[in-house]
Amino acid sequence: MQARLEALKNQLQPMSAHKSPVTCHVLIASTGIPGKNVAVKIEQLDQATADFKVLSTSQTNDDGRCPTLLPANHQIEKGIYRVTFETKSYFESQGQACFYPYVQIVFELANPEQHYHIPLLISPYSYTTYRGS
Repeated sequence: MQARLEALKNQLQPMSAHKSPVTCHVLIASTGIPGKNVAVKIEQLDQATADFKVLSTSQTNDDGRCPTLLPANHQIEKGIYRVTFETKSYFESQGQACFYPYVQIVFELANPEQHYHIPLLISPYSYTTYRGS
């Protein structure tokens, strides 16, 4: 019962707190459970240098979500972004080997007024992503 209450609390907190314009969700496709405590990093491409600059790092909550990926004061702008998920560390913590040590998803943020959600379905030997809502 306590675990269920904690899960509900984690889901409700982001509604009252700052909602990042970019969020993500990790689901373990081979088991159907959330990928909790997966380290996540978001970067923005600097067009002048062609280098990615780290904006923020975080980790997924008990529901596999990262609702506050960007800091509350971050002004999102059009551009190319990259989200990196540290999958090897996650699978090692579960006692499993993994083929992909990390997953990087590069996407274009065309409209700063919209919300961008990046779901990641992973297993030790595959991954899938899409633009969520």
